[in-house]
Amino acid sequence: MNRRETGARYEEEAVRVLYARGYRILERNFRCRFGEIDIVARHKGLLVFVEVKYRRDSRRGFPEEAVDRRKQAAIRKTAEVYMHRYGYDWWAGCRFDVVSIMGEEIRVIEDAFRAE
Repeated sequence: MNRRETGARYEEEAVRVLYARGYRILERNFRCRFGEIDIVARHKGLLVFVEVKYRRDSRRGFPEEAVDRRKQAAIRKTAEVYMHRYGYDWWAGCRFDVVSIMGEEIRVIEDAFRAE
């Protein structure tokens, strides 16, 4: 399986887990010139931007560690474009979550980083 197929497989797993937790999936793989957001959803009254990260094991670190400051900045900018494009107000409330998948363990990290 190549990286794209692996990513798609684990994004599908993330969608199933999020759906089971009450997330309403609005969009997948939203792209603009600043980057991509894996999943856009609504949860507990907030617009949620979700990054999915997978690692087979911890040799290269934990999956969520890959969502560094640079990646967070790209996700924030992409979220701003999404909100502007679809008429959401920035101050109306959004959250940035990470779905961390290592092996068979899936963790949802709500409010993983701030909009700043």
